[in-house]
Amino acid sequence: MLRLLAFLAALGAGAWGLYWLSDHPGSVALTWAGVEYKITLMKALGPAAAILVALPLLWGLLKFVLRAPGLIALASRERRREKGFAALSRGMIAVGAGDLREAQRSAREANRYFGEESLTLLLRAQAAQLAGDRAGAVAAFEDMLAQDDTHLLGLRGLYIEARRAGHGEAAIAYARRAFARATSPWAAQAVLDDYAARGDWGAALATVEAHAQARLIDRPTAQRWRAVLKTALAAERASRDAKGALALAREALDLAPSLVPAAALCARLTATTGDLRRAARLLETAYRASPHPDLAEAYVRLRPGDSAVDRLARARALARITPFDPESALTVARAHLEAQDLDAARKTLAALLGGAGGRPTARACLLMAEIEDSGGDDGAVREWLARASRARRDRAWVAEGLIAERWAPASPEGKLDAFVWRTPDERAGETSIAPITLHATPPPSAPPTPVAPVGAPKPSPETLAPPRPARRLSAAVAAPVANAPDDPGPHDRRNEEFRNFALE
Repeated sequence: MLRLLAFLAALGAGAWGLYWLSDHPGSVALTWAGVEYKITLMKALGPAAAILVALPLLWGLLKFVLRAPGLIALASRERRREKGFAALSRGMIAVGAGDLREAQRSAREANRYFGEESLTLLLRAQAAQLAGDRAGAVAAFEDMLAQDDTHLLGLRGLYIEARRAGHGEAAIAYARRAFARATSPWAAQAVLDDYAARGDWGAALATVEAHAQARLIDRPTAQRWRAVLKTALAAERASRDAKGALALAREALDLAPSLVPAAALCARLTATTGDLRRAARLLETAYRASPHPDLAEAYVRLRPGDSAVDRLARARALARITPFDPESALTVARAHLEAQDLDAARKTLAALLGGAGGRPTARACLLMAEIEDSGGDDGAVREWLARASRARRDRAWVAEGLIAERWAPASPEGKLDAFVWRTPDERAGETSIAPITLHATPPPSAPPTPVAPVGAPKPSPETLAPPRPARRLSAAVAAPVANAPDDPGPHDRRNEEFRNFALE
């Protein structure tokens, strides 16, 4: 709007000037070669205006003529640039579509137009990867290391190629170089996975701190990973530095109160200091949030020297926290078995054996087989072991298709906090691993002398007599089919041939 007003003002001023000159006529005299030329002022203004207009035009024409070679070269470069970008676009699309021939042709064309540019090297590397030419891909990624803007890209490409070739150490070396150069998420994760896979929990914890400081992971994830790694460090140090291990376990439990291994380990280490009440409270709180066999085992055997009757009392006290959870029934039944009260153990397991459409879990069947073994009924033992081979799966530590009886801080591939306590898939195989065992102290070589609690009634001679040692039973449980029929029970299978069982 302002420009329009200024143009109208200038146009008005020019019109007014011409009007003023028309009212004040004059003449212009020019002497050239002794001849005097005299014209009016209005006629002299016309050639002057034409000269003023022609001079810029002539100057622009002269500049164009002088710059013509440069403009021609610029136009040629622009055409090559457009053709190069078109080749890059076709090559990237061809790589994404899996068109090897077009990708290679476009890579050669782009290299002809651009030379060793960043995108050209990337297209060449991807075309080589698409063709399965690892040597060509490695050469392209190594060329990227010479340029600052593609250095990290080259390291990532070399890392991927090394992993594909099975060269784990070389791959981690590339990841470490990238992590040292810049806090790249992929490099940081690769370094962390390597530390976790090798069990270097201290270095893994330092890497997690670097992750959190660079904000590569959110705060809840960082807190959880710190708790997992501190639990692993506490388990390693428990045998040689109980005090330091206890401090680490408490820190882990503060960071992740729902981490069952941290609660169990912290309670065991607390019990070794003599503070049994605090250890019991820790286990009760954790068990109330997540009933788990490790917590129940730690609670029942929290005080060394307890008799079977004392452990049964503690199991009953723990079961009152979550009376309707199957883990409570299994804990109490196990305590009854150790106290040689077989009828009570059978009665406690009755609800678990008849639930879920007649298909109890494998743990319940194996525990029932142990009860029958203590009673001397070998036929019933075989029947319950056969049922265990077809029973529903119990909850276990599951990670990346692996099923483990014990928790581990990381999977064998190095993924931190991979194990989850859940029911495995019915179709999952029986792949299992042997993760670290979180025990505060090694088990004693001989059973301790039973010590009755203060104020307890004097035990009978039958209680003090050594019970018949129960044989631990295990069954080679095969993976059931997805739609297995319901188990008809032991009494309908008397004449079957029982296989896949063992007495340990």
